Amino acid sequence: MNPTEDIYTEPNADPDTLANLGPLRAMAGIWEGSRGVDVKPKREGPKTQVYVERYELQPIDPQTNGPQLLYGLRYHTYIHKPGLTKMYHDQVGYWLWEPATGTVLHTLAIPRGQVAMASGHAKADDTRFTLSAERGSLVNGIVSNPFIEHAFTTLAWNITVTINADGTWSYDQDTVMQIQGQAEPFHHTDRNTLTRVEGPGRNPLAMPDAPAAVAVRPK
Repeated sequence: MNPTEDIYTEPNADPDTLANLGPLRAMAGIWEGSRGVDVKPKREGPKTQVYVERYELQPIDPQTNGPQLLYGLRYHTYIHKPGLTKMYHDQVGYWLWEPATGTVLHTLAIPRGQVAMASGHAKADDTRFTLSAERGSLVNGIVSNPFIEHAFTTLAWNITVTINADGTWSYDQDTVMQIQGQAEPFHHTDRNTLTRVEGPGRNPLAMPDAPAAVAVRPK
């Protein structure tokens, strides 16, 4: 970056996040899926587990990093095995869209002590896009607690999202792990198709009684 470039001035942002989500717009709302498939590592070998999922994605106000402008969705996905209510997987984070560069970002945090951020590129009207993260990267990386890093070293994480013509959306993800005692990396995969059960709310700035958005500029 040119050292004389202005890195502080924030742009004017449209307060209506839903109108500016690009390829993420079709994912906003509350979703459910009952045909998830997880292939995970076990001592005796790969195990396939079906699962039920509830995925909530709600718009947040526009975010700025100086001149960088992001629109996004805050999400929480909760997964359990069919017929049970005990948590099988819980995950929170953000889906973010940067219109200026066509960048999609996906962050995650899980209560087993792991966080990650994946990134990729798409056009605003794309119905399919792939994001990736790699261990050791400073911009799309993976950080794990000491036990996971030692026993189930996560080398890479890739997720492909497909917006389907029937209004559902699907994800297919591959978490590549080097498991202690195994010669070859293991591909821990998850996939599901989600159906909307409730539309999204509006971000605070887009509410009828919200004050007008004001761009903040340095003095």
